[in-house]
Amino acid sequence: MSQVSGNIFSIQRYSIHDGPGIRTTVFFKGCPLHCFWCHNPESQKSEQEIQVVDFRCIECGLCIKNCPNDARKIVDDKILILKDKCKLCMKCVSVCMSKATEVVGREYTVEELIKKIITDVPFYKRSRGGVTFSGGEPLIQIEFLLECLKECKKNNIHTALDTSGYGTWSKFEKILNFTDLFLYDIKTLDNKKHKKATGVSNKIILENLNRISERNAKIHIRIPLIPNFNDTSKDMEEIANYLKKIKGIELVELLNFHQLGYGKYKNLQRQYLAENLKPIKDERIKELSEIFIKNKFNIKTR
Repeated sequence: MSQVSGNIFSIQRYSIHDGPGIRTTVFFKGCPLHCFWCHNPESQKSEQEIQVVDFRCIECGLCIKNCPNDARKIVDDKILILKDKCKLCMKCVSVCMSKATEVVGREYTVEELIKKIITDVPFYKRSRGGVTFSGGEPLIQIEFLLECLKECKKNNIHTALDTSGYGTWSKFEKILNFTDLFLYDIKTLDNKKHKKATGVSNKIILENLNRISERNAKIHIRIPLIPNFNDTSKDMEEIANYLKKIKGIELVELLNFHQLGYGKYKNLQRQYLAENLKPIKDERIKELSEIFIKNKFNIKTR
């Protein structure tokens, strides 16, 4: 088995929202997009990080005493990491008695990850589930992703890729034959608006969607509904009209905005730019879903 390794920040077992059946969702670190509403801020950077979970902290001061780089201090009764000084030596993690200081991201070999995945095979068989590789953006770690997909197929495990679609076509070509389903994000067709909200153009995303469709890929489209960004009927009608030209789309999912990631930003000492936004009301979600139903799409909302 390949010795290539990858950086994973979470493995979620018994997942029921990331493809058909009961699944194991593997979250890769690293993402080329910087969506202001992102609920997994720990996925954005490719390298390991340290976070501090405030409510666990007992302010014993051991992390400060044991940091060789003076990268810790207490401000307003909270432990802060001075990121310009932190060298990720992890000494603060090893001495934290309350587990308030945590490492985000762990290096896995393909063999280690597949061993974990295989333990859930009985659940896949009963529910027609499988594995979903998510993130972040798994395409950033393409060689690790490819080897994991290959090993899953050797073990007859259904595979899904949850992707922003932002990556070179050569990366998609490598994994097409080993990916049973693409969970493909579409945020807006307005390139200017897309670039402002995510930091990247949507041109390559739409090109890749067309290309995987031409290669007979099975596709679930995922649309995050973000207040004051893409929650108008006009936005959804534009997307629905565009998707009518794409073959292989089995499902369109409308994903309502939520603030479940708010605390993670706090733990990582980052600003949460969507703090003042509220979830879209159920009645409005229903109205927007009717646009896709009218256009003959299978629709799911959550």
